[in-house]
Amino acid sequence: MTKTRVWVPVMTTIALSMAAGNAMAKVTEAEAAKLGKELTCVGAEAGPNADGSIPAFSGKWLGKPPHVEYTLHVGQHPVDVYPEDKPLFEITAANVDKYADKLSAGQIAMFKRFPETFRIPVYQSRRDFRYPDQICEVAKKNALEAELTDGGLGYTGYKGPIGFPIPKEAMEVLANMNFPYRAHSEEMIRDLADVASDGSITWGRGVSKNLNIVTSPGEIGKPMEGLMAYSLSGAILPERDRGNYTVSQEPVNFAKNKRLAWTYDPGTRRVRQVPTYGFDSPLTGSSGKLTIDQERLFNGDPSRYEWKLLGKKEMYIPANTYRLHANTVKYADLLKKGHANPDYLRYELRRVWVLEGSLKENFRHAFGKRVMFIDEDNWQASVGDYYDTRGQLWQHAFINHYYAFDLNAWQAGTSFYHDLNSGAYIANSLLQEREKGPILNKGDLTPEMFTPAALRAMGQ
Repeated sequence: MTKTRVWVPVMTTIALSMAAGNAMAKVTEAEAAKLGKELTCVGAEAGPNADGSIPAFSGKWLGKPPHVEYTLHVGQHPVDVYPEDKPLFEITAANVDKYADKLSAGQIAMFKRFPETFRIPVYQSRRDFRYPDQICEVAKKNALEAELTDGGLGYTGYKGPIGFPIPKEAMEVLANMNFPYRAHSEEMIRDLADVASDGSITWGRGVSKNLNIVTSPGEIGKPMEGLMAYSLSGAILPERDRGNYTVSQEPVNFAKNKRLAWTYDPGTRRVRQVPTYGFDSPLTGSSGKLTIDQERLFNGDPSRYEWKLLGKKEMYIPANTYRLHANTVKYADLLKKGHANPDYLRYELRRVWVLEGSLKENFRHAFGKRVMFIDEDNWQASVGDYYDTRGQLWQHAFINHYYAFDLNAWQAGTSFYHDLNSGAYIANSLLQEREKGPILNKGDLTPEMFTPAALRAMGQ
């Protein structure tokens, strides 16, 4: 039985931000031999925890389970793999102290902010899905060969899976979070709800297309270099923003290249390059309440923060959230005053890596500190707590992930961003009432669709 590592105070070697840029990533052959055995192929602990509340990794399914009816790559909404599951128990304001060691500061703050209504329904933990063999093979190769470069802003290694399945320090965990194995093409029309403290809603709607180069079939196993991804976002709602489009190009190494972006303004019918795109610039359609680098809880250039790895802990996080994403869910039932209806949420006890970023001196950002909780089984950030520049807890956010059969990997679904001061929140990536869910790995996106010329053509 593999014992769970506890969340311990940061050790000096772990806390290093790699400011000096030392390469210290490769693991030994003996360590790498654990992958696929006592560790999963991406480095999660394969065994259960001490009392079995986190089960052993089964990995019994690759892609669509036999009992599920689902058509790949067409935008079918997710189908619940575990329809018979019921909550084991619920965490409420009355019993939160009992579970506080397995919650984040932001989760605990939600119980204090909404003591009468906020609940965390806890389900049986499930670890039944695995990654393709090719991804596992490249992950092991990365474990033996990948190294951080340029102060942790880049790394050598190979495209496809994460670079550091057996991480030693903060910037390796951050690299894994930024480069998990996920969809290589993603298209959707998604809704965004700006839910005020009184429960009233202002709606946004947008087009989103993403082409992830590093997980594209023809790129897997090639050296980690060049561009990471292309993206396009366009506003449909609110009406004042309708027709605004942005395309961006994301590098794999922010020390050598920067994120480039261009926007199309329907008023002037002109395309212009954005001088600085990312960081705490407002996310399109969020009424200025979300920052661009809050998508997926964190994305983009990490150089404004000092990063520390606070270890690993057991924590209740959203996982296997199929019910939330069904096309039978109505926004009116889901989006309640203060927070989403807990009846649609699913939390499980899982092991997470805890990563903290503190704003460097002489750098500007709305968030003075951000703490992210990263699921060891998929390396995607599940929960994020955000602090203002005075050190006060300000926002709590979480993403509801599910294993998507279209890509044999985990997909980031609907996310919720809570302002703990005002009691308002943003519900992002809502597709429940859209005709289609996300169209994943259809493979019809090309780099030529994400250029200034393509923006001009869209405005004609």
